[in-house]
Amino acid sequence: MDEVIAALSPLAGKRVVDGTFGAGGYSRALLAAGARVIAIDRDPSVEPFADALAAEFGTRFSFAPGTFSQLDSLAAEHGPIDAVVLDIGVSSMQLDQAERGFSFMRDGPLDMRMSAAGESAADLVNRLDAEPLANLLYAFGEERKSRRIAQFIVGDAHPATRSFQALRIAVNAEFDQLVEALFAAERLLPEGGRMLVVTFHSLEDRIVKRFFDPDKGGPNQSRHLPQVATEARRWIDVAKARKAGEAELGRNPRARSAMLRVATRSEATVRPVSFDGLGVPQIRGEA
Repeated sequence: MDEVIAALSPLAGKRVVDGTFGAGGYSRALLAAGARVIAIDRDPSVEPFADALAAEFGTRFSFAPGTFSQLDSLAAEHGPIDAVVLDIGVSSMQLDQAERGFSFMRDGPLDMRMSAAGESAADLVNRLDAEPLANLLYAFGEERKSRRIAQFIVGDAHPATRSFQALRIAVNAEFDQLVEALFAAERLLPEGGRMLVVTFHSLEDRIVKRFFDPDKGGPNQSRHLPQVATEARRWIDVAKARKAGEAELGRNPRARSAMLRVATRSEATVRPVSFDGLGVPQIRGEA
């Protein structure tokens, strides 16, 4: 949290989109620093937190129900935007609610949906045979024992952390949503606008890194061959990617795997949405 606020300072009077509102931690910190905040979340259970911030901060805070992939259209009516903050993945609030089914550390239904709509993880598991389930666990969870675990799941055994991650990503189409959100922020932010993205595992971080710098996703150029012209950079890195500091880890041990990337929008034109070169995992057998 401290690193995010520092990367955006000074915040007084700035308009910031909090694309992953959750329980409102980022929004509250941004508001306390003087920003105007437009918060977005697709989880209807967070609305009481939004109501509380609206009561406390008045017109400096507004909440828009929806997905962060829609952030450009949801924030358009609020005027020019100075920054976008995205904290990717499941929130601590969701992990701690057993009935949401996000964590295998708590007994509850295997749901994992970030909103009430769509197929639950239980529905997904019951629909898939062992082979497509194994392919999903490998692609989205980087699970090397995916085939053995898939057989266990089909046979009612307990899945592990990476398997839960893979199921959650599939249920919520998280990689598709992330890519769409990054391009939405590119459309929304003017030159000089800043985007901060916090990721929690290597698959997410790879997508963000390659989005900010597409050259990282392509083949290395040899000095012995003619140089291939590259497109103008849409994003300029503000600083090297960094992990949570000791103070943040003391407040939130779950931040130990968090990675923060910050970039500023350049004058280059907006790109059309494309998944090419971003390293988005593909499930074997799917087009």
